[in-house]
Amino acid sequence: MGRGAAALLGALLLQAAPAAAEPIPERTTTNEVPEFVGAPWTPQPVSLLDAPPPPRHPHMAPNDRSNLHDDAYQTDTTNWQGPLGRDMVRTSFYTGGGVCGSITFDSRDRLVTICVGIARPTLRLFAPNTLEPLASMELPARQSVPANIFQDFAGGGYFYLDERDRAIVPTTSRHIYVVAQTPEPGFRLERDYDVSGSLSPDDKIIAALPDWSGRIWYASINGVVGVVDPASGATKVLDTREPIGNSHAVDETGGVYVVTDAALYRFDADASGAPKVTWRQNYPNTGEMKPGQTQRGSGTTPTLMGTDYVAITDNSDPMNVIVYRRAKAVSGSREVCSQRVFAGGQSATDNSLIGTATSLVVENNYGYTGPNATSGSAATAPGVERVDLDPDGRGCHKVWTSAERSPTVVPKLSLENGLVYVYTKEPDPRGDDPWYLTALDFRTGRTVWKRLSGRGLGFNNNYAPVTLGPDGTAYVGVLGGLSALRDRTPPARVTRPSGLAGPGAPKLLLGIYGLHLRDRPRRTCAPRRVRALVAGRDKRNVRRVTFLYGPRAGLRRVRRDTRRPFDLRLGTRFLESERFYRVTAQATLRDGRRLALTRTFRAC
Repeated sequence: MGRGAAALLGALLLQAAPAAAEPIPERTTTNEVPEFVGAPWTPQPVSLLDAPPPPRHPHMAPNDRSNLHDDAYQTDTTNWQGPLGRDMVRTSFYTGGGVCGSITFDSRDRLVTICVGIARPTLRLFAPNTLEPLASMELPARQSVPANIFQDFAGGGYFYLDERDRAIVPTTSRHIYVVAQTPEPGFRLERDYDVSGSLSPDDKIIAALPDWSGRIWYASINGVVGVVDPASGATKVLDTREPIGNSHAVDETGGVYVVTDAALYRFDADASGAPKVTWRQNYPNTGEMKPGQTQRGSGTTPTLMGTDYVAITDNSDPMNVIVYRRAKAVSGSREVCSQRVFAGGQSATDNSLIGTATSLVVENNYGYTGPNATSGSAATAPGVERVDLDPDGRGCHKVWTSAERSPTVVPKLSLENGLVYVYTKEPDPRGDDPWYLTALDFRTGRTVWKRLSGRGLGFNNNYAPVTLGPDGTAYVGVLGGLSALRDRTPPARVTRPSGLAGPGAPKLLLGIYGLHLRDRPRRTCAPRRVRALVAGRDKRNVRRVTFLYGPRAGLRRVRRDTRRPFDLRLGTRFLESERFYRVTAQATLRDGRRLALTRTFRAC
């Protein structure tokens, strides 16, 4: 970093916040830096079958509003549109020091965010269109300045908004604040959970998230997993003695999924409400902290896929995306598949995966150690890749690779328009350092368009996510504060297809096995025993099957199957010869919709 960059960095991080809204200082240039590259996009929504929405968490704000990963499953997918690249405009807010990374939306669509600076994090409230600052609240100061301040997200980086628009904030003082809004507008501290007694003085809370019962689970950088009873404030902990550098995911079955530098865990609360290890799964690990990572292990928050799976990246070389079964108990291997991504010696990530029921998108952060790594001609390794589960649910494979360089952003997928949003920076020997919001086609990985966010160090996002808002705006927290990019005219909402009709309809069938030929080849019958089996390419999207069986005039329910292979074995020796019988399989898919499959056979 040259003197000019160092001076600007000092100004960005140490200067007092401005009294009124003003844009982030931008590097001046006499060079031609394109503002827009590519062409506007026509929405291609992702079907509900391939990406069913996660269930609404009862103790968090609605999905897309509650935390930096959009929902309790930590999918980094949203049902809102992002910008389509149509006559785009940009706005920014200069905080005077503090990356406004974790962005949530209250019930009035206002931004609730924490801006993390050198001295302390600050809770802020912004108007969505203008980025006008509406309220702020200083949080406890840093207890110490880390060796690399650009890689410290404890004490506010991971907070969430609850169902009452309250911010639940882990602080640098090892407390958990419950902060409510006031009518003015403003903030007030409603509850303070002191959990410092459960942590050593040198420890920090990295994240907090509630389970489905409302207990607040927190994790510390030294490996402590704790649970707070929100009514009494009582705290119970389990020490994994393994460092934790990411947030966690929760599901409706009570599972809490935490990744440490050594293993992926599922925790559940025991009868007393204390954290209990349900299962622990080691993953491959070189043990090094690669450039681009903030710890010596997986760089990802666990991502829950549909009803069955949880995914992370490992820390091998090259890195792998690994998918596991997340149930409390499984028969056979817990690991579903492992897929290598990026090149050997140049693969690392410190950002969560985008996850649908069947697909994952991973970004390469190899080479990022701080602002120096992307200044001028310096650059991080390229790569964004999509990995899908195999149709039979027994493996996974790579779908596409993009050569875009997205140094540290948490990418997002708009399910309404089919775009993956990343934040890119190419080498720039001229020193203009332009940063772009970049849109990729989720289906092919093709770069659709790129829109300039800003030039210079103040527009480096430094691990902050892209966040898509209710009006189609894309927000990115940056070293200078907060940047917003939107279409001049907000895009219209799009209805996502069910995936149950048309070219993308699920490929399912009901097979009847054990039929014998009689007289002519076209006449078949069931002499003794037959097997009805749900099969087809999209069997992975089936959650459960209810079988009905009987004469065509009157079916009765005989079996409900919640596990593959979704089959029914029928004894037919007492059926009346030459009469027709029918089997119906009522398949419930992952998005909650139902599909009826019917076959008829004749008894011998």
